[in-house]
Amino acid sequence: MTCRRLVLPVLCLLLAVLGTAGQAQAVGYRYWSFWDWDSTADTADTWVYATQGPSTARPSDGDVQGFRFSVSEDSKDSAKPRGAADFATICAKTPAREGSKRVGLVLDFGTAADAPSGSTPPRPRTACARVDDDATTADALAAVAKPLRYDTNALLCAIAGYPTTGCGEPVSGDRPKTSASPGTEAKSNPSEGKGNGDGGPSVGLLAGIATVAALGAAATWQARRRRN
Repeated sequence: MTCRRLVLPVLCLLLAVLGTAGQAQAVGYRYWSFWDWDSTADTADTWVYATQGPSTARPSDGDVQGFRFSVSEDSKDSAKPRGAADFATICAKTPAREGSKRVGLVLDFGTAADAPSGSTPPRPRTACARVDDDATTADALAAVAKPLRYDTNALLCAIAGYPTTGCGEPVSGDRPKTSASPGTEAKSNPSEGKGNGDGGPSVGLLAGIATVAALGAAATWQARRRRN
């Protein structure tokens, strides 16, 4: 059945809007994610999405933590850091010292597909930070990867000056994905607070649907009036 009558075009438009509702949500965010290296005896060595932000996490001597710059819709599909995550290797040239701790850091600047327009990501690298015993991950990062850049909400925007601009900005969902990883971490996930929080349609989309529905009702009333 084609949309030939006055009412049907409006209804078809409404169906088109509803049909693209899921597509409208396919938006990722470009940001630095934060990871802990889990090498406990009862699990295989793996990256685990951090449960704290770098400004509150306080690693112990011998811990390895990672940062990965990428585009992802949420923490469930966020790309993990690449490269070696062995503390002995990362901190081989940094001897222990009383009153301080050593933290191994894996810094993965991501791929060209994830880079902001006109930017080229540096090669992934590791660093061993020697900091005070009570230092946070942010302190360790500042010791080996300056300049750092944060936004007004204390979200980490740049490591070693990369990227030079932007911070957790939305990216069109029609771009290729990187790799997937599980976990959640409030401060590292800029998608929180940018939508309606439950994966449903955005406020703008709902407003559009309401407008189309109102037009449909008006068209129906007009058609009945003409018949009468």
